[in-house]
Amino acid sequence: MSNVFPDDFLWGTATASYQIEGAAQLDGRGVSIWDTFSKTPGKVVGSDNGDVACDHYHRYPEDIEIMKDLGVKAYRFSIAWPRLFPNGDGVREERGFNFYNNLIDSLIEAGIEPMVTLYHWDLPQQLEDEGGWANRATAEAFADYALACAEEFGDRVSNWITLNEPWCVAWLGYSIGVHAPGKKDHALAIAASHHTALAHSLATRAIKSIRPAAQVGLTVNMTNHNLENPENSELVTLNALLDSNINRWWIEAMLYGKYPANILEYYGQALTDVLLPGDQELLKSKPDYLGINYYSDSFLRNPRPEDLVDNGPGIFPFPQKGDNSPPAHLAGSLTAMGWVVTPEGLGNLVARVHSDYPEIPYLMITENGSSYEDAVESDGNINDVERTSYLVRHLQSLQKAIAAGVPVKGYFAWSLLDNFEWAEGYAKRFGLVRVDYQTLVRTPKLSAKKYKQIVATNSPD
Repeated sequence: MSNVFPDDFLWGTATASYQIEGAAQLDGRGVSIWDTFSKTPGKVVGSDNGDVACDHYHRYPEDIEIMKDLGVKAYRFSIAWPRLFPNGDGVREERGFNFYNNLIDSLIEAGIEPMVTLYHWDLPQQLEDEGGWANRATAEAFADYALACAEEFGDRVSNWITLNEPWCVAWLGYSIGVHAPGKKDHALAIAASHHTALAHSLATRAIKSIRPAAQVGLTVNMTNHNLENPENSELVTLNALLDSNINRWWIEAMLYGKYPANILEYYGQALTDVLLPGDQELLKSKPDYLGINYYSDSFLRNPRPEDLVDNGPGIFPFPQKGDNSPPAHLAGSLTAMGWVVTPEGLGNLVARVHSDYPEIPYLMITENGSSYEDAVESDGNINDVERTSYLVRHLQSLQKAIAAGVPVKGYFAWSLLDNFEWAEGYAKRFGLVRVDYQTLVRTPKLSAKKYKQIVATNSPD
C-alpha cells in the first residue's frame, strides 16, 4: 500500500517543560525567564503563568499511561534547565535530576523511547540577568549543562535535541519582544542568533564526548514563503532575506560554519561585532538528524518601504507560522491562532530541505499541530474535527514526500496535552488530550483517537 509509512517510523508526541510541568516553586527549581516574563503585567493573555500548568510534575505517570494507550513509540519532552541548575551555574539540584530520572525510567518501562530536548525556552533567570543569549557566555554555560545531562541520562537516552526553535529564542525574545525575555533590540537578536548556533555545536560536542553513539540534532521552525508577485524584485529580495533569517541560518551554521551571504551583508556591523576568530570551526557540527517544526506556510505581500533598509540592519517583518494574511482562497482555512492551513507545505518543505542539504542523514518532524476552539459535548466527548483533519492531511503530505525518497524517520504530534501556550496563556489549545485547567482532568479528543488509529495502522488513511 502506497499510503503506509515505513515499518520503523517513529511515532511520538511532544511537550515542553514550562508548558506542562507546573511545580514552579517546588524542589529547588530556580526562576526561569518565563516565570519572570509571564508575571510581568500585559505580557501574557489573561495574566496566565506556568506555576501549575498541567501539573505534569506530579501527574506524569497518568500522562505516560495516556501515551501508552495511544501506542506511540517515543515521547519528546524538554528538561527545565533551572530545575537541574537553578542559577544556570554548576550548582546541582539533585531533586530535579531525580524527577527526570524517574520520568525517563517510567517511559522506558512503558515501552516509550525518551527523546530529550535540552532547551525549550526556560533559561535560568540568572543567566538572562548576565545578558542571556545575547551573551556568548550563555552558549558556554549551555554546553556545560548538556554535558551534565549526557552524564546523568545518557545511559538511557540516545536521542537528543539541543535547542528548540532558536529563531523564536532570538527574534521573538530579543527583537520583537513577544516572548521572554521581552527585549526589543535588533542587535541583541542578531547576537542571540549567533550564540544559539554556537550553543548547538558546543552542546553536540559535549554530548558526543560522553556518548559517541548518541543521535544529536537541532530543531528549527521552518516555513515556505509564497510570493504574491514573483515579478516584484523588492519582494524577491525580502523573501531571500527572510529565508536566510528563518530557514537557513542555523542549518548552514552547523553544516558549513558560516551564515548565508545575503544576511551577513544585511546585518552588517551588528553581526561582525559578535563573531570571533575561529567561530567558523566552532559552529560546524555534523548533525545526526534535523528536527523540523512546521505549522503553516507564509505569504508575502508587497513590502512596505520600511521593510527594506539599505544601510545597516533594519527591522523587517518575519512571516512565520502563517502570520501574514493568506490569499483570499485560503482565508477561510485558519486555525484559532490565525495560521492558514497548508498541508501540502509540509511535504514541500521536507523535500526542499533534503534537496538543499542532502548531507543531513535524516529528518524528524518534531512538532506539527493546530489550535482550535474545542467544545465539550453533552456526552463528554471532544469532537475536534478540524484538528483531526489537519493531522490527517499533514500526514498524507508527509507520507507522499517519504514515498518520493525524502528520509523522514519520525513524527511528533504537537501536543500531547492542552497547555500553557506561551504569550497566549491558556487561551489556545493544541492538545490531542483536553486538560480541564480547574480540575486538571485529562480527556482524549477525537484527534487522539484518530492518532491512535494512525499509529496502529502506520497509515493516515
